[in-house]
Order: sequence, then C-alpha cells, then structure tokens
Amino acid sequence: MTMTLIAINVAPPAVVAHGDRSVTTGIFKQSVTGPVAVRWLNLDGDGQADLRNHGGADKAVYAYSLDHYAYWRDVLGRDALPHGQFGENLTVTGLDEAELCVGDQLRIGDARFAITQPRVPCFKLGIRLADTGMPKRFAQSLRTGFYLRVLEQGTIEAGNAVDVVARGHGHLSIRTLFDAYLKPDDPAALRILARALEIPELSTAWRAHITERLARRA
Repeated sequence: MTMTLIAINVAPPAVVAHGDRSVTTGIFKQSVTGPVAVRWLNLDGDGQADLRNHGGADKAVYAYSLDHYAYWRDVLGRDALPHGQFGENLTVTGLDEAELCVGDQLRIGDARFAITQPRVPCFKLGIRLADTGMPKRFAQSLRTGFYLRVLEQGTIEAGNAVDVVARGHGHLSIRTLFDAYLKPDDPAALRILARALEIPELSTAWRAHITERLARRA
C-alpha cells in the first residue's frame, strides 16, 4: 500500500458552547505548515482536553484517511471539508483500515509509531460537525482511523511518505477489530476480541475493556 501524509492538524484545548453548557475540547484541529516535532505524548502545538478518554501514550496521535472525505461530503451534504475535520492529527491518503492492523509500525519522516486501537467517536465529533447523529454514523461506517503510540520521536512534514516498517502480531485489521467491538453478543466477534489480547501493542484501555467483556460472557 502507498500512503502519504497530506496534512498535519493540531489545536490546543478550547472552550466551546454545547447546548446550554460549555465543554472543553481539542477536536477543532487546524492544518499547519512546515516541520512538526513528534513528542512522546503529542505533536507540538496539539493538546487534549479530556485526558481520561483522550491522549496519553496509547493515543498520542490520531490518523485518519483522506480517502474517506469524499464519502462524508456526500453523506453530510457538504461541498468542502477542511483537513482535520474529524479531529485527526494526521490526514493520510491511502490509509485503509481493512489493510492496516493493530501493532503495525509506521515510519513518517524520522519518527516511528505503532497502531494501538481504532477510534471510538464521542459526542464531541457531533459538536465539531454540528451534527448530533455523527458519532453513531461514524462508528457504523467503520471508517474510524486509528490511534498511534510514538516509538521514536522525530520530525514530520506534510508530503512525507507513510511506510509500514513492521506488521503487528496476528494481522488483525483495524476494521475487523472495530466491527467485532460493535457486536457484543456475537460469538465470532468475541473470538476476534480474544485475538486482540494477544497483540502487545493493543492499548491499555482496549485491553481492559475487552478483558471485561470476555469475562462477562464467560
């Protein structure tokens, strides 16, 4: 597969209106130009508001496919969607959740990353797109993108190639895993979730959630 980093998007947390209350979110990413430093927990200029559910080593960077943008323009009836619209740090062409797997290692610039989990959308995606139904549609589409752990700090820039330099244990694709996540009562899905526990790079949060789900079904 051929992948290219098209845009780097960052934002510090900001307070935005949500109904009759305010929420703090870092989802309003904006594209930046030039080299960007990759740190252990984020990209320079980026931040997460809810550190219990976002950020941390397992979710330091979020990548999403530029190839999905045409689908969402059609579904949402939008003429244009700027890069970073889905809260992603990295907008990548050629990114395919059906091909990329948990534990795969990616080289971008002189930084190296490992795929840790699919993205589970929350209500803030609805705020970003002014559409309360968006989180559900996003999940059902299986166009989730994925989170990355930083294995080697470095510098990245739009236009860099995104190279798979190692494959994850068991070759469990992001799409297969997320589809199984959506089927809590399906025995076949539970077997897929059990496979995920064998992948060392699986995020701590997903490992705990899957372990709990399997224990309830035992």
